Amino acid sequence: MNVLITGGAGFIGSHLCEELLSRRENVHIIDDLSTGSIKNVEHLKKNERFTYTIDSVFNEPVTAELIDRADVVYHLAAAVGTRLVVENPVRTIETNIGGTEIVLKHANKKKKTVILASTSEIYGKSENLPFKEDDDMVLGPTSKSRWSYACSKAIDEFLAIAYWKEHKLPVIVMRLFNTVGPRQTGRYGMVLPRFVSNALSGKPLEVYGDGKQTRCFCYVGDVTRALVKIAGKPKAYGGVFNLGSDSEISIKDLALKVKARVNPKAKIKLVPYEEAYEKGFEDLRHRMPDTSRIKKLIGFKPTLNIDDIIDKVAEDLRSKM
Repeated sequence: MNVLITGGAGFIGSHLCEELLSRRENVHIIDDLSTGSIKNVEHLKKNERFTYTIDSVFNEPVTAELIDRADVVYHLAAAVGTRLVVENPVRTIETNIGGTEIVLKHANKKKKTVILASTSEIYGKSENLPFKEDDDMVLGPTSKSRWSYACSKAIDEFLAIAYWKEHKLPVIVMRLFNTVGPRQTGRYGMVLPRFVSNALSGKPLEVYGDGKQTRCFCYVGDVTRALVKIAGKPKAYGGVFNLGSDSEISIKDLALKVKARVNPKAKIKLVPYEEAYEKGFEDLRHRMPDTSRIKKLIGFKPTLNIDDIIDKVAEDLRSKM
C-alpha cells in the first residue's frame, strides 16, 4: 500500500512513518518543517520504502500529485500547540482550514481514503465528562484567539464529513487527546516534554494556573497503531472517533511525577495564565475522552501508563542533551 502523510516530519507523523514501515508499507511524507523537523525522520532515509517532499500542502500541484499516487492519506499537517495558536491566530486558521480543503478536494477525485487528525479541543469548555463524540461543542468568544484552533478544526471535521455525505469520499475523523512520547517538543507549549526538559536542566517546572486542571496522556505508539488499524475499517468511514487514554491526572500531579522520576531536586513553580500566554486566557479544566466507540471497532487499549511514558520521554531528551 502507498501511504501519504502530510506533516509527516512532525512528532506524531514520524512515529506513524515508523509504524507503517514496520508493516512494509510504502510511505511518502510532505512537510514544510514549520513545526516538524527533518531530524525526526533522518533515521528513515535509508529505508527504500520511505520518501519525502519538503514543501507545503499549499503547493497544490505537488500535493495533488502526491495524493494521486497514494492509496491512503493521513492528514496531520496543522498548526499545533497552545502557544503557537495564541501568538499566531491567522496562521492557525489559514493553515488548518486551507490545508484540509486542498487535501479533501484532491482526494475526492479518485476517492482516496483520508484519515483526518482532529483534536480534543473540539469539546471546548464542556464539563460533560467523559467527552463523547456526539457531544455539543462549548467554545469561548471570538475575541479570544485561544478558541481559533478549536473552531478551525471543527470546520475541518464538518468539511470532511460533508465530503463523505455528499461525495462518498472515505474519510475518518480522529480526535486526538494529549498524545505524548519521544521526539515531542515543548517549544509550542506541550507540557510533558517541557516539564522533563526543565527537570533535566535544573530549571523550575512551570505549572500554568493552579495546576488542578486535568488531562489524559496517551503514548504515541498506541496512537499510531490505532491510526493504522482504523484505516482498514470501512465501517469507520464518515465517523468521528476519540483516540487517547482515559486515565486522568492533574498537571500539578504530573509535575510531581516528573520531579520524582527525573530530578527530585527540581522546583515546581506556579505561573499565572496571563504570564504564560495572554491576558484573559481560558484553559480547559478537564479533558477526558469516552473511548468506547474506538474500543468497540478496533479493540483499542493504551499499553503504557504515565510513569512509563515519562521514562521514555526522559530517556529521549537525555540522549539529545
